[in-house]
Amino acid sequence: MSGLDRRPAASVPSAGVPSAGSPDEQARPLSGILTSDAGRGEPAPPGPLPPAGSHGGDGPALAHALGVDPAEIVDLSQSLNPFAVDPAPIVARHLDQLGRYPDDTAATAALAEAMSVPRDRLLLTNGGAEAIALVAAHLGRGRVDEPDFSLYTRHLGSSDPHGPRWRSNPHNPTGRLAVPEETAAVWDEAFYPLCTGRWTRGDAEGGAFVLGSLTKLLACPGLRIGYVLGPDAEVIDELRRRRPAWSVNGLAAGALPELLDTVDLGGWSNAVADARRRLVAVLADHGLVARPSDANWVLVDVAATVGTAAELRLRLAHHGVAIRDCASFGMPDLARVAVPDEAALARLDRALDQALDPTPDPDQHGPRV
Repeated sequence: MSGLDRRPAASVPSAGVPSAGSPDEQARPLSGILTSDAGRGEPAPPGPLPPAGSHGGDGPALAHALGVDPAEIVDLSQSLNPFAVDPAPIVARHLDQLGRYPDDTAATAALAEAMSVPRDRLLLTNGGAEAIALVAAHLGRGRVDEPDFSLYTRHLGSSDPHGPRWRSNPHNPTGRLAVPEETAAVWDEAFYPLCTGRWTRGDAEGGAFVLGSLTKLLACPGLRIGYVLGPDAEVIDELRRRRPAWSVNGLAAGALPELLDTVDLGGWSNAVADARRRLVAVLADHGLVARPSDANWVLVDVAATVGTAAELRLRLAHHGVAIRDCASFGMPDLARVAVPDEAALARLDRALDQALDPTPDPDQHGPRV
């Protein structure tokens, strides 16, 4: 059973984190020692683990390396909403969309209504990545104050110190919200709703582009739904002409109105804040210091315990927990750990016990997941 099981939004209280079943049950090892030959029970030596991905989401690759089902990995290398409704049953009700060309008209109207923004200033995209690519192509240049999300410079080609400023809010990777007086031409608010309980800070009203990623909020990275909120309808029309035809797939467009009905921004943001405090406490119990964060992840100083984040990532991986190191941001001493639900936190706690225990277990001959 995965430690990242999800519940209906109605079970998430606005002042706390919902129970995810018995933490003791969730904390038990999932498969014991991996075997080299199914049915023989012979312990297999640890195999090579995959390198860290550029943007997290390393759970499936780790599962493949360990020879287990991806559902058995607690993937804290991806920063998704741990309290979102399971999208699979909702998406399954829209499989008839597979036989039609996509039409995102109703989905755009539903999101505009949810966000209380004009429909003609909103453009749905194939994930936040396409939103970034479209605005980068439209502006042609931009300034990125590193470290920040790497897709900005990837699609801009380079950072122009005299170009319009791009900024993630909360900042990626630190997780801190921008101060009210801070300005930028492009604001990436992929994680903003989970931090604040509000859809947007409102910078589009001042002439900025605002980018969003429903992948994070709805915990559906495979569905690919993002958006651009523009300063006016004319620029959104320009982006729509630049956007490839049918880039928002039919399943995403069909399911989005129903998925939006499950959204509880206030309840989710409160639950994330409470879960983040519990995560920080568990990390501290193991001698790991988390830096202040407003987001659904924390940065963790690991130099005093295991030396580098890559080493901590490796140790936890053999216990079925994926975290992200920040070497890609030029921060090798920092790990990034997503805020988990109660069950996944129990799994992390147990994995840290094993990963940081200097005394080897004589009964363990291979990676335990």
